[in-house]
Amino acid sequence: MSVRQIAQEAGVSIATVSRVLNNDPAVRPETREKVLAVANRTGYVPTMGRRAKNLIGFTYTQEMSLSHRFDATVLEGLVGGADEAGFEVLIVNMQRDKKPEESYSQFFMRKGLRGVILRTNHQSRDSCLAIANEGFPHVVLAERFQDQQVNFIESDSYPDSVRAVEYLISLGHRDIAFGMHNIPDRDHADRLQGYKDALARHDLPVRDDRLFAYPWTMAGGATVMDMIMSMSDRPTAIYFADPMLAVGAVKRANETGVRVPEQISIVGFDDTDVRFSVHPTLTAVCQDAATLGLEAARWLTRRLASQGESDSNRLQRTIPTHFEINQSSGPFSAENAA
Repeated sequence: MSVRQIAQEAGVSIATVSRVLNNDPAVRPETREKVLAVANRTGYVPTMGRRAKNLIGFTYTQEMSLSHRFDATVLEGLVGGADEAGFEVLIVNMQRDKKPEESYSQFFMRKGLRGVILRTNHQSRDSCLAIANEGFPHVVLAERFQDQQVNFIESDSYPDSVRAVEYLISLGHRDIAFGMHNIPDRDHADRLQGYKDALARHDLPVRDDRLFAYPWTMAGGATVMDMIMSMSDRPTAIYFADPMLAVGAVKRANETGVRVPEQISIVGFDDTDVRFSVHPTLTAVCQDAATLGLEAARWLTRRLASQGESDSNRLQRTIPTHFEINQSSGPFSAENAA
């Protein structure tokens, strides 16, 4: 759709459309909203040279975390899905680049984006709701929303988190710790709730000194392992809700001569195949991060390709995790409690 066609459908002048798209503060808010609604509904994107580019954004609503294995793997799947449809992917830092006076749609259009795949956390979820309400084509990754306007794809790790902790209980462990990333998001909240609910089912207490929240790094996992092994009444098992925390804990155990699982059983979380990178191989709750990115990109590019024909289709999809038993977990023994 051209600027002229947007003007005709919105019932304004071409000059007004141009002023809206260029974020002229003199435009009345109701006029801006009407023009942007038409532009979003019809898939308008500024031309790059002589033609519009097929460009979607991998967009952070909070601090970027590309160094995390989850994000890197999601991006790999996303690029693959976009490439299937002839689209390119631009990594966008919304916190850094968005001007305060811009709407989200104006910002994305200025970047030349036709749609966005959003990474968010508990503190920036409102941005996703605002983007959805503006009608800009989007998919939120790894978060869950009740609002029917928000498109999202996620993995539900709660059931397998319950299963993982109950597995440790079935091995005889009664004092089980929990380690998680220290920045709140829906994924880690689900895993923490699964841990708590599994303990409650077996009348086991949730102790504050058994809950560890550290940055998602191997150093964070090593710190947790050091803290646990220094306790006089240390737990005999731990469930780590983040891959790198679990890997760091196992590596630290190997460095300090702590035998896993003889002295402490460890269950981790895995987005890829990192559970195989340590010895012993991690028992883990596993999700397919690459598939999340792939399916998000496929859905978004299909919607963009058919835009204007049907705007009623929504994506709210949950992909299950699975629980995999390997060598880092074992039965409770007197040595665990020593």
